[in-house]
Amino acid sequence: MTVDLLLGLQWGDEGKGKIVDVLTSKYDIIARFQGGPNAGHTLEFDGIKHVLRTIPSGIFHKNSMNIIGNGVVIDPVVFIKEIEGLEKFNIDIYSRLLISRKAHLILPTHRLLDAASEAAKGKAKIGSTLKGIGPTYMDKTGRNGVRVGDIELADFKERYRALADKHEAMIKFHDVDLQYNLAELEEEFFASVEQLKKLTFIDSENYVSTALKDGKSILAEGAQGSLLDVDFGTYPFVTSSTTTAAGACTGLGVPPNKVKNVFGIFKAYTTRVGSGPFPTELSDEIGATMANVGREFGSVTGRARRCGWLDLVALKYAVEVNGVTELYMMKADVLSGFETLKICTAYKYKGEEIDHLPYNIEPENVEPIYTEVKGWKADLTGMISYEELPSELKEYITFIEKELNVPIKIVSVGPDRTQTIVK
Repeated sequence: MTVDLLLGLQWGDEGKGKIVDVLTSKYDIIARFQGGPNAGHTLEFDGIKHVLRTIPSGIFHKNSMNIIGNGVVIDPVVFIKEIEGLEKFNIDIYSRLLISRKAHLILPTHRLLDAASEAAKGKAKIGSTLKGIGPTYMDKTGRNGVRVGDIELADFKERYRALADKHEAMIKFHDVDLQYNLAELEEEFFASVEQLKKLTFIDSENYVSTALKDGKSILAEGAQGSLLDVDFGTYPFVTSSTTTAAGACTGLGVPPNKVKNVFGIFKAYTTRVGSGPFPTELSDEIGATMANVGREFGSVTGRARRCGWLDLVALKYAVEVNGVTELYMMKADVLSGFETLKICTAYKYKGEEIDHLPYNIEPENVEPIYTEVKGWKADLTGMISYEELPSELKEYITFIEKELNVPIKIVSVGPDRTQTIVK
């Protein structure tokens, strides 16, 4: 069998959790391949809103196995709290959730180091979620990290202590007033590690390879968005992992020739959390309306998201980098009520019109060029078929498909799993 990928194509928060939940019944295995507890996936059904941070979004389906791959970084404290939050729903988590031994652990000192580093940057801060993600990936690439498999070793605490001591020295180097009680943080950390041991640790690349040979179907679930990729995103305002399709290969041990479909998710408009350039950002009443109607606040951080018109230059770039085969458009309902909509189809870059994403998209270099289209008034949230959608929305969809040369297969018209229209 092959592996299908599900990725965000913007700056994250596209609605991946909902779509994974919708698609899960078609797959035997759902696997997370990168990111950590900085990326919340929101699912809404039966009148209940669920926010998952590290656990794959297929956990609510009793026939699917869920894997946390080697490319993910895990905070044991946050992870155990996430499991405890799901216990009231009678989900058999311990038999349906597997963790790669090669996944790296976020230590309490990683979070402290994250906070110290961001505080030291002052106005130059990159908008970190302060979950310790960046420092953990730095230790991974610096070959200093502590991994899930180390928990099973006799010298785990010695490995922990060596790295934590190194972090404390680094925190002092930043010369910021950071108040903390490490002994208290460590007590909670080691208690959570003991709970973590109740789960099954696997050599995930072997597990995945065997599953494929046995004819199992796998959906690889990405976190954040392509424009936050450490290589291809708006650097340095990016995350510390590979959020593009390539990340599934390195974050799960999947060979490239086993990847079949790449499902790309995007909002009908654009949002961004934290710092960084955003060419189509709206700082006016329209942007405020989008934020209010779309409930644009981070599911994990609670931070307000910046809103703007759909940027097809950036979206086309993400489609090309990932080799997207199908597009899923989210939050079409949020745009209901606008007389006209704008779509960015090109940039004026240093005085020249271009239709590709350049090296630098800071406002002094880039000005968006818009195409205006007619909006729609209808309330989409109760619609259940493509035929019901207003003609203006269908024209909006057709315009995007022609620009990107990829079909839009799903249109989301609300947060609930039932508010999903297949085209």
